[in-house]
Amino acid sequence: MGIVRSELIREASGIVASRQNPGVLWVHNDSGDSARVFAISEKGEFLGTCEIAGATARDWEDIAVGPGPDPNRQYLYIGDIGDNLARYPDVMVYRVLEPKIDPATPFGVMKIGPADAFRFTYPGGPRDAETLLVDPLTRDLYILSKRDFFSKVYQAPYPQSTIRGTELKQVATLPWGFAVAGDVSPDGRRVIIRGMFNASLWNRTLDQPLWHAFAGRQIPLPLMPEKQGEGICFDARGQGYFTIGEMPNPPLHFFGPADPNTPRSSTAP
Repeated sequence: MGIVRSELIREASGIVASRQNPGVLWVHNDSGDSARVFAISEKGEFLGTCEIAGATARDWEDIAVGPGPDPNRQYLYIGDIGDNLARYPDVMVYRVLEPKIDPATPFGVMKIGPADAFRFTYPGGPRDAETLLVDPLTRDLYILSKRDFFSKVYQAPYPQSTIRGTELKQVATLPWGFAVAGDVSPDGRRVIIRGMFNASLWNRTLDQPLWHAFAGRQIPLPLMPEKQGEGICFDARGQGYFTIGEMPNPPLHFFGPADPNTPRSSTAP
């Protein structure tokens, strides 16, 4: 779709399509940055920076959009879940109301928040993770482990506590490992997970929990070569998907629709 030409976005680790701002994508950097997210257009044009009050950035790895306490509003969820050496006793997920912006008008810097903070621990001790999912139907959160030959799926049912830490529950396992990103379609019917060298889509039966989908048939999806590609998300309609990599001036790729029988991708110099 385009090239993201901003010196601020140097290591794009997470990406998600806005639900209330058509044509807007949210991205963030990997570890080493401050608590902020960036808005870009679907062509990769830089729109602005949102600094998030009440949040800190240790190792942000993924971002999601979904409902929260107000079912009529959309929230950004940011996963501070990276832990390469599996040494941190807990991980954080931040939730903040998604701001309203115009995809045709750059806005500079905006302060948003304060964010709600959820503290999670894993059964059996620390793990490294790079994938955060929000179920738009139940508001449950899911974190997928990275450094396993079969990535584990952990659940934090809604409502998540902002007062005390919560131990995640392992509810499923992927048929492959090293998951690095994921997203749920806006209607909750499909989930997409990206690995280090692959991506797959699962269909979800709406009368069952989201994690049940991983026991069903996976549909392999195409990817374009990207330097340390770690970002993937559905578009706002849940039909195609975007990918991005961790590099300066990263290309923004779009594949649509998310169907293995009609794969196509686009980008622009």
